[in-house]
Amino acid sequence: MALQVDDVVSMVLFARVVEERSFTAAAERLGMRKSTVSRRLAALEEDLGVRLLHRTTRRLSLTDAGLAYYQRCARVTAEADAAAALAQGLGGAPRGTLRVNAPSVLGARYLAPAVGAFLQEFPQVQVELSVDDAPVDVLHGGYDVVVRVARKGPLQAEASLAARRLAMDRLVACATPGYFQKHARPEVPEDLTQHHCLRYAQNAPHQEWRFVRDGEPAYVPVPSSFSSNNGEVLRMAALAGMGLAVLPHFGVVDALESGALEEVLPDYRIDELAVWALTPERQGTPARARAFVDFLAARFRKGLGRPL
Repeated sequence: MALQVDDVVSMVLFARVVEERSFTAAAERLGMRKSTVSRRLAALEEDLGVRLLHRTTRRLSLTDAGLAYYQRCARVTAEADAAAALAQGLGGAPRGTLRVNAPSVLGARYLAPAVGAFLQEFPQVQVELSVDDAPVDVLHGGYDVVVRVARKGPLQAEASLAARRLAMDRLVACATPGYFQKHARPEVPEDLTQHHCLRYAQNAPHQEWRFVRDGEPAYVPVPSSFSSNNGEVLRMAALAGMGLAVLPHFGVVDALESGALEEVLPDYRIDELAVWALTPERQGTPARARAFVDFLAARFRKGLGRPL
């Protein structure tokens, strides 16, 4: 049986539902009604004679048949996206919707102002910026550009990803002056065991902070009075005087300059950081994605600086 246009539409629709993990989000992305998406998926399952998705009130999950079908659908949508991107790239100025994902602090304080400047230069592009500190699927998450912060060194990226370093930064240990009025300022990393430390939530029940001086590392197990999986929440907790935190310098540079936060243990190096732009490496990468990465690289060429 020959493939019909409606079959291709259904494949794209199914792929978007899987990538967005909800009918509502997929409908918004496709510019369709949720009821239409649900009805088309039900019709697709009926035509194929197999269930593709397990549906509950809280989540969607793929059946074995659904996973196999999605893998083929993803190829179709990727080729369609690549064809459109190639045509747009050959057709002149970047245009269309650019989907970007970035960590919370970096996204709110640096990427959002950068997007404003980018749109002035490329008015035919529309940007969707989502901020999320959790890992994202760069290849299948539906993003054109994913910005991430990693420790200095070669980025361990998949072969199917293109990675471009945008800027360098570092981690700093800091707290408010008010906090240090109540707690002795640490002179050596081991003093942190006597402090209220604000930690980034991890799966491990215990967390160590690493400090280096004269090439000698010190690993300090820090007690936590508060933890969060969101960098912006930790930044605000530190500014509220809740404890001592280790944060990216770009997130607190203005607070350090104003005196709202004070750095401690400046003679110790914690970790150097690199800011990366990740894009799926495919034929016909959208011109809008290439233009945005080039724009960020030029904007942050001399470092992230102060947030606007």
